[in-house]
Amino acid sequence: MDPPIPESIREQLGHPVLVRRLDSSPRSEVFLLEFGGRPAIVKHITSGPDRTERYQIEVAALRLAGRVEPRPVAALLATDATARVLVLEYLGGARAATEPWAVRYATALARLHSTPLSAGGAEIPRYRGPGPDDVEAFLRLARRLGVTVPPSAETELMAALERLADSGDEVLLHGDPCPDNAVATDEGIRFVDLEGARRGPGVLELAYLRIGFPTCWCVKALPCAQLTAAENAYRDTRRSPASGIEDACVSWLIQGDALVERARRRGADHLAQLPSRDWEWGTATARERLLHRLSVVAALAGDHGPLAATATLTSEMESAVKRQWPRLSALPATNDDPLTDPGLRPNHCA
Repeated sequence: MDPPIPESIREQLGHPVLVRRLDSSPRSEVFLLEFGGRPAIVKHITSGPDRTERYQIEVAALRLAGRVEPRPVAALLATDATARVLVLEYLGGARAATEPWAVRYATALARLHSTPLSAGGAEIPRYRGPGPDDVEAFLRLARRLGVTVPPSAETELMAALERLADSGDEVLLHGDPCPDNAVATDEGIRFVDLEGARRGPGVLELAYLRIGFPTCWCVKALPCAQLTAAENAYRDTRRSPASGIEDACVSWLIQGDALVERARRRGADHLAQLPSRDWEWGTATARERLLHRLSVVAALAGDHGPLAATATLTSEMESAVKRQWPRLSALPATNDDPLTDPGLRPNHCA
């Protein structure tokens, strides 16, 4: 299928020559083209009732983040709102890096989160995280696993969500900062596919490194030393303490939507399905994702006074999951890019 290149874009960039079609989500088409002999990526947002909104969000996010130096996103070369087509710079392969992938990823994420929002971006909505229904669904799962819920657990979980919402840290979030949306270049990692961009606390995406890339098919765990170095690189680059990692991890733990791919989110209680069935998604099953997140929150909350009951709850849920499904594997660990590095032996970080 030939890419739909509107006349307005042809007038700006010249005659397009198709190189090949690239993998993309079911709701868009992505192509590698050449304009005047120079490669570029063309993205056509094709389907979904929110396709116009997604196009507007991505254009706004790319324009805002494109003002940051070093740039944390692919440069936006041309757009056509009627056709919902974006043309972006082609990001070529990078030379061998001297820093671990996780550190380069966290640095790029911090640059993205440093995007000044005062310059515009009214099209970018605020992040909508889990709420009371998600807390109730998580506690129902605990009871179905045979775990006694501490009386103060519900209050603690709601308080964690409220602390995130009231943190005052409103940044440009990517919305889906997965390894396959993070392209290595000689200038550092650059992000693509920002149609899910939101305004919200940066720690929600910093938590991806610790909680295991919760919205991604390529979920993997990081060695402890790399995790620490990456989180330090993020805080140094943003020049911010980026506090609240415990609350952010709690937020990802209780989200059933973070157990399925984007097309299946919103509309079902995925946590309720776990006792009766498991399903594969990428590099881990849903139960394996849950097990990893429980272990992360249990370790973090144990050192965090406001989450004392949550630490007890998640620790007991972790033990119950292991007893009920003893053949579950820990997330594969990675020493490098999660997309290319083979899974290593199980990894646990406190």
